[in-house]
Amino acid sequence: MNIISILAEEKIQEGLKHGAFHNLPGKGKPLKFEDTSRVPEDLRAGYRMLKNAGYLPKELQLRKEMVTLNDLIRCCDDEDELGRLNHELREKKLRFNQLMEKRALKKTRAFKRYRNKIFNRLHL
Repeated sequence: MNIISILAEEKIQEGLKHGAFHNLPGKGKPLKFEDTSRVPEDLRAGYRMLKNAGYLPKELQLRKEMVTLNDLIRCCDDEDELGRLNHELREKKLRFNQLMEKRALKKTRAFKRYRNKIFNRLHL
């Protein structure tokens, strides 16, 4: 069981004790499930919370912009505009690659330290 599951279970049990789940909106209606199979398992809870809050992570925002730019490039007839779009796409790809490299480095060092602190606090 990972740390997110443990913390979530504690919050659920606490809510059950205090009656926080008695009058929820949508009670008795089927749940709508999202396909999160493409999101790594350890990031799913975080992505779901961010999505519900209307926040799009920077790497996904950049990917979305790159897809839009690729569509515009395919449809573009003007050479000057095509050059500008290609330049903008290269910049976004560079920022995306830098962001992914930076996150990979952070995850290996800082994430491990943070995870260890949490586990020590929970005495796991």
